Amino acid sequence: MVNKNLKNIILELYPTIERSDLKSIKTFQESKLKELLVYLKSNSPFYQKLFIENKIDINEIKTLEDLTKIPTTSKNDIQANNQDFFCVPQTEIVDYSTTSGTLGDPVTFGLSDKDLERLAYNEAISFACAGIQKGDVVQMITTIDKRFMAGLAYFLGLRKMGASVVRMGPGIPELQWDSIFRYQPKYLITVPSFLLKMIDYAEKHGIDYKNSSVYGVVCIGESIKNQDFTDNILSKKIKNRWDIQLFSTYASTEMSTAFTECEFQIGGHHHPELIITEILDENENPVKEGESGELTITTLGVEAIPLLRFKTGDLVKAHYEPCKCGRNTMRLSPVIGRKQQMIKYKGTTLYPPVMNDILNDFNNILCYQIVIKSDEIGLDEIIIKLSTDNEDENFVNEVRDHFRAKLRVGPKIEIVDFDVLSKIVYDPNSRKPINFIDLRT
Repeated sequence: MVNKNLKNIILELYPTIERSDLKSIKTFQESKLKELLVYLKSNSPFYQKLFIENKIDINEIKTLEDLTKIPTTSKNDIQANNQDFFCVPQTEIVDYSTTSGTLGDPVTFGLSDKDLERLAYNEAISFACAGIQKGDVVQMITTIDKRFMAGLAYFLGLRKMGASVVRMGPGIPELQWDSIFRYQPKYLITVPSFLLKMIDYAEKHGIDYKNSSVYGVVCIGESIKNQDFTDNILSKKIKNRWDIQLFSTYASTEMSTAFTECEFQIGGHHHPELIITEILDENENPVKEGESGELTITTLGVEAIPLLRFKTGDLVKAHYEPCKCGRNTMRLSPVIGRKQQMIKYKGTTLYPPVMNDILNDFNNILCYQIVIKSDEIGLDEIIIKLSTDNEDENFVNEVRDHFRAKLRVGPKIEIVDFDVLSKIVYDPNSRKPINFIDLRT
């Protein structure tokens, strides 16, 4: 009986479809797509209207390639028609989550009991991908409240796979270290930049962090890889001081699905039973293999608010080579940038992640915030606000010169007192550091 239960756990945490050949994966997804289209036509006011207005016969959508016959959906659509996306009555919603909206107000996502089960399954197989196993202790350095879906998902996934959870919440390095030495977690879940704060605290207070129980960290909210999957500057700064494994993950409330790296750390693995992915160019055509484009997703198995051809706004590359871990599924690159956050500055196209890397290169920068606004003639202007313990009057010029060397442009730089800037960057109501603000209209 024990062996049978163990076999069932292995089958659930390491789905056979992810190790199937590409043809089988495509056939499987096309079957699930047909089920989704029938469900949307029967239950979704928004997609019922979309099908009618665009004269779409769902019976003609038979392959993944046929998806291009259907218009895409954006976050603006959800914000403007939030209630019309619900496919179940309010009485069947057991959890409400929200995500930021592009038009100001947050967008509400409701989850049914079935959706919570799907969410738990997604996180369980994602954590298993990163190497977490039944019985491992995992410390969550992330909030589970404030309608934050990810925190709830982490807890449900760890519970489903049989791991032990230490729910610490974000911040307060002293309490994090106390918990680590008290409960001996093997893994942490956190925003990676917070690890540097934990290391700083440990070194100042004589904590032997290098001999702690921590083996690896599932990193959320910030990129830790370059496009070729080598460690970026933030990742290097962490690993140079603490010999731990860092696993990159990418997810969003809209997808209710995660792309998480395996032990070979060459991109987040796609779970074909949960989501269909497209990478589209500016004209909403599929990009050629190896090219970057906007990740566009279709959710599978979602009951309350399923999405069809939803444009995430994130620019990525897809990698299709089989992974040494045995999975044959597509892998996502680190996010190149958000489409809405593209900056045209003095003839150069920039995205915030590139500027983050440059600023993370300086050990003397205590915290920073990139502010984008329009100047008096409507052009993009970049202001870097930073706090530093470097009193050298030439430090600002060093930072500006580093920008010029890497990006060929030098932004405006303002020095702000740490006590003032840190309260803005590390807002207690935010789920991650607010390192980027877009004030363009």
